[in-house]
Amino acid sequence: MGPGDLTEILKSLNLTKDNSVLLDFESSDDSAAYRQKNGDILVQTVDFFTPIVDDPYDFGQIAASNSLSDIYAMGGTPLFALNIVGFPIEDLPKTILTQILQGGIDKAKEAGIPIIGGHSIKDKEPKYGLVVTGQVNENRMWTNSRAKPGDKILLTKKLGTGIISTAIKRGCAGEKSIKEAVESMKTLNSETANQLKNYQVNAVTDISGFGLLGHLKEMCEASNVSAEIDFSSIKFLSGVFDLAKKDNIPGGTLNNFQYLKNFTDFSSKTTRLDHLLVSDAQTSGGLLVSLPPDEANRFINSCRQDASIIGEFKKQVSPLIRLSL
Repeated sequence: MGPGDLTEILKSLNLTKDNSVLLDFESSDDSAAYRQKNGDILVQTVDFFTPIVDDPYDFGQIAASNSLSDIYAMGGTPLFALNIVGFPIEDLPKTILTQILQGGIDKAKEAGIPIIGGHSIKDKEPKYGLVVTGQVNENRMWTNSRAKPGDKILLTKKLGTGIISTAIKRGCAGEKSIKEAVESMKTLNSETANQLKNYQVNAVTDISGFGLLGHLKEMCEASNVSAEIDFSSIKFLSGVFDLAKKDNIPGGTLNNFQYLKNFTDFSSKTTRLDHLLVSDAQTSGGLLVSLPPDEANRFINSCRQDASIIGEFKKQVSPLIRLSL
């Protein structure tokens, strides 16, 4: 579901108020946060989707990594997970579901947690994901609402998984693009999140279905800031530009762009293709981080290659985001 439709639906709901709830979907954060009577903070998230790669085991790993990412984006530590499964049990071999589930189990094991149950239904198309429960120190919990003017904007993974996944479905993605995208989506954000805990982090979110622009918009609104993005500083997966030129654009990416163009000032030097690339719906994407300039540079100098500084937060103006080249 696109960000515009979801926003319209959620804003009309009459929510139950609870003083123990620290974060719910009103804040557009990555996980819900709940304070227990003993003071401990639980964070919880849920995510599931249809296959975006051909290999069932890889799909299970990617889906699990994607679900776990929301906990890491809060600065939290995952504790355990539950499966969510939809599967056409009468049309596909049971071994396919076994491989999907094993992929999820193995990725959860890599994250140091067990999968201890779940729920399954018959469905016309396979679907898989996790409910993940974690914990976080309230004083060290990250949100998307504390970005400050002058902070640098950091992105920790390359973009383009939505376009490559669409090309995979159409049988026109190259081997290098497929391998790079699958590895990126399978990679947990845990190592990056643990590194970031050594820095003065002001705000964090992860990049998923609403794309870079969508999640950046949420951070700008929550933090009362605007963002200036340098398109040339953004890193993309191999082959993404060529695949996008051949119209391998997911429906979700198009929906994102149609909504987010209302909040973005696109430089005349950028093209519609550029605009679609920064709207591309991601799966298990990187972390989007707000850091003071010195901290951002220090992180870049010490971290792995894919991270990059892509822009800067400013005092809030309209439109919220400016994309330059």
